[in-house]
Amino acid sequence: MTSQEAPETWITPLTPLSFLRRSADVYPEKVAIVHGAARHTYADFARDAQRLARGLRASGVEAGDRVACLLPNVPEMLIAHFGVPLGGAVLVAVNTRLSSEEVRYILDHSGATVLVVDSTLRAVVDPVADSLETVREVVTLVDPQGPDAGTSTDGATWEDLLARGDGGADLPWEVTDERSTISINYTSGTTGRPKGVQYHHRGAYLNSLGEIVHSYHDPASVYLWTLPMFHCNGWCTPWAITAIGGTHVCLREVRGDAIWALIGEHRVTHLNGAPTVVTTIMNAAEARTLDYALVVTTAGAPPSPTTILEMEKMGFRIVHVYGLTETYGPYTVCQWQEDWRGLEEQERARMQARQGVGMLIAEPVRVVEVLAEEYDPANVQLVDVPADGQTMGEIVMRGNNVMSGYFRDADATAKAFAGGWYHSGDLGVMHTDGYVELRDRAKDVVVSGGENISTVEVEQAVLSHPAVLEAAVVGVPDERWGERPKAFVVLRQGKDAEPGEIIDHVKGAIARYKAPRDVEIVEELPKTSTGKIQKFELRAKEWGDSGTRIRG
Repeated sequence: MTSQEAPETWITPLTPLSFLRRSADVYPEKVAIVHGAARHTYADFARDAQRLARGLRASGVEAGDRVACLLPNVPEMLIAHFGVPLGGAVLVAVNTRLSSEEVRYILDHSGATVLVVDSTLRAVVDPVADSLETVREVVTLVDPQGPDAGTSTDGATWEDLLARGDGGADLPWEVTDERSTISINYTSGTTGRPKGVQYHHRGAYLNSLGEIVHSYHDPASVYLWTLPMFHCNGWCTPWAITAIGGTHVCLREVRGDAIWALIGEHRVTHLNGAPTVVTTIMNAAEARTLDYALVVTTAGAPPSPTTILEMEKMGFRIVHVYGLTETYGPYTVCQWQEDWRGLEEQERARMQARQGVGMLIAEPVRVVEVLAEEYDPANVQLVDVPADGQTMGEIVMRGNNVMSGYFRDADATAKAFAGGWYHSGDLGVMHTDGYVELRDRAKDVVVSGGENISTVEVEQAVLSHPAVLEAAVVGVPDERWGERPKAFVVLRQGKDAEPGEIIDHVKGAIARYKAPRDVEIVEELPKTSTGKIQKFELRAKEWGDSGTRIRG
């Protein structure tokens, strides 16, 4: 029989469910999950995923139903990443920092039939529980390692749900359609209602393998959960670490002292997070230089060259990736080149701060001319900008690790995929070596006197001042120029700097016209639950409540 005649049964649909089956077979007694004093082996992990899947079915959850989880980074959230799709359902991981109304909208829009909620977050759910349109049952988790340990709760508990799945044969760790939806992740909704981003089994499987390769994971990996699992399914890392047989170290709350304690206790080898999370780690009172290399995979905003150098001097190895909720988290990686080793350190760090090239499981990224504000998605031709490192365009992507579409929003899906590629809304340049560099979100670019000013470039110049810990630059009104950049700055503990000193420093680092005319020293910057700085809040202070700028 030739390969062309091979029956379709030889082709196994891809799903990350197979990762837990394999690790439970290969490493049954190995510690898979650490949470406080608790330890879960891979055999335990697989058993509880099966119990959850059968328990959901016994609770009336049918194939394709949505099951929502409002949980911090606890073992049960890891179990849900396998148990929910194993039962044929779709996981909806909900941001733990949302308001009651925001949670209600996501539950109603997704059509979730079951909600699993941490006991500490019942105060968010209870005010809207009676008005939920589709949720039939709210299941409460009282975390034995959490602040409510030992307390009782009304209604069904996590243990009750799992007990419904006791007995019966194991369900198969497989799917019949690899393009079926495994999870729906809701965007932040800062510019309107959050949209439900649909991931399929094939994309989750492949992106997990990309994470293993590009973040240098192996079976000895000890991964600390500083990145929320509700954010892009933790960049697919729940599936990736399980696939390679590593150890998950859970962390309910991201605090510098807790992170350093767990690094010391478990000799953590890997963690992920936005640059602001990296800053928290680096500037904690407990911070110290490591005697081994701890891999930090960072994304969410371009890390400044200054931050990269400081982390490396403390013993961290930086992996810089870029992506969005719509791309399963990371899509590109700043792939290390050996000849960078001989560069002067500032130049090397500048190269490492670029967003890079498509991951090995992704198609090459493109930078194309920005479309007109109004366009017909069905009649778009994409034109690449010159690869000169100067000409800005929009970053577009497609392939296995791009969403299958927005849930219940065909119009937004069509617009996002105009010309056959996903439009990120991010502006960047393509360098001659094929590496892309992010310059700004389209909405964040400052147009001053007809000149486009990248707030990312200005922020990196501000961050190179030795007294500056964090910085955010936004456009503010200007009678003469229309708008101009303004910097909001958090200073390092024990350091002092006057606004004029910072402005002069920036003028010495980049073109003078790009420097902010004003610098405001603040105690903290507004951030999302994943550590991204919320620039729209800063703009609102300057432009009015909406933060909207009117441009001609």
